[in-house]
Amino acid sequence: MAVTTTPSPFAASLAAEIGQLKRDRVYKRLNYLETPQGPRVRMEGRGEILILSSNNYLGLCAEPSVVQAGVAGLQAYGAGTSSVRFICGTYAIHRTLEAELARFVGTEASLSFGSAWNANEGLTASVVGEGDVVLSDALNHASIIDSMRLAKAITKCTTAVYRHGDMDDLVSKLESARGARRTIIWTDGVFSMEGSIAKLPSILEIARRFGAIVAVDDSHATGVIGETGRGTPEHCGVLGDVDVITSTLGKALGGAAGGFVAGPESLCDMLTQRSRPQLFSNALPPTVAASALAAVQFVTNHPERVRTLRENTRYFREQITEAGFSPLAGETPIVPIIVGETATAIQMSDLLLAQGVFVTGFGYPVVPQGQARVRCQLSAAHTRADLDEAIAAFKTVGRKVGILK
Repeated sequence: MAVTTTPSPFAASLAAEIGQLKRDRVYKRLNYLETPQGPRVRMEGRGEILILSSNNYLGLCAEPSVVQAGVAGLQAYGAGTSSVRFICGTYAIHRTLEAELARFVGTEASLSFGSAWNANEGLTASVVGEGDVVLSDALNHASIIDSMRLAKAITKCTTAVYRHGDMDDLVSKLESARGARRTIIWTDGVFSMEGSIAKLPSILEIARRFGAIVAVDDSHATGVIGETGRGTPEHCGVLGDVDVITSTLGKALGGAAGGFVAGPESLCDMLTQRSRPQLFSNALPPTVAASALAAVQFVTNHPERVRTLRENTRYFREQITEAGFSPLAGETPIVPIIVGETATAIQMSDLLLAQGVFVTGFGYPVVPQGQARVRCQLSAAHTRADLDEAIAAFKTVGRKVGILK
């Protein structure tokens, strides 16, 4: 059968939209890596590159014990379950991982999902109904926003957004929600574009006053902050007090894939009964479950890795500020360097890659107008020499684009 070379109207319209993305300079290009994720990788067409844009916060993507656990899981259980857990059965490695995750984040139980996005998506619609209210911080992750939209469409619950970190506005929204059967406050633990940390003690105090439930997406905090890496609750001194925690296995905890919801045993049981991503998706691949379990155990046994991440973060923040840049204040390994205009952020990202440093620029509409940034992410696997090299590249590029003199 001959293959037509004339694009269909559908394909042509998509191509026109892509062309506009390129003209607007917001088109995303993929860079292909030839080696495991780490502080340095080999990038196709560019050779060795220093990575400053990865969520590999603890350097566990290529940690031998984590990799070998994944290999052993593959050999023991095969590639996957071939269906959903309640239909075809589940594996003991999933139960072991879920028990370890619950212990790590300070809850009674947990349930794993194919991704953190699925975990958030599956949570909201499973626990609210008509007349319930769900409140969201304005800067919450897209997965929380979409989970609320989905819940509203399915259950006819009411949703509202409070200004980022504004406790007075949160109280105002809760006052308006009085009389709801169930009210949920959704917040990121660490906000990915800002690197800021949720005001968790205040949120919990307000929630208790109004009888609300607090759900925290700790994806950029689990394994990252807190004295032993147990996330925002540990960092804020409220470990064990948060009603619901969701997080990822695809960042600090091995970097492969997967996510989880942690909370009361009854919640995890209800999600097993009702959560659509759980009911209609295959279980987490056993090789991923095994490597994630090894990653959690590694963090538990090596809290010094979390300390190294904290030290690298402090050093980079100090040095990049001393160099003349303006990073947003904070203490997390997400260090957004504000450069002003979107074109400047994109240009800096391109020039840094030419200098051998891979870091991503973000502009409007991802961030507000005039707040374009180059978002740096530190890892415990970075050496002091890596950080000094990155800072030197920033100085060179900063002078080229006119940010530094």
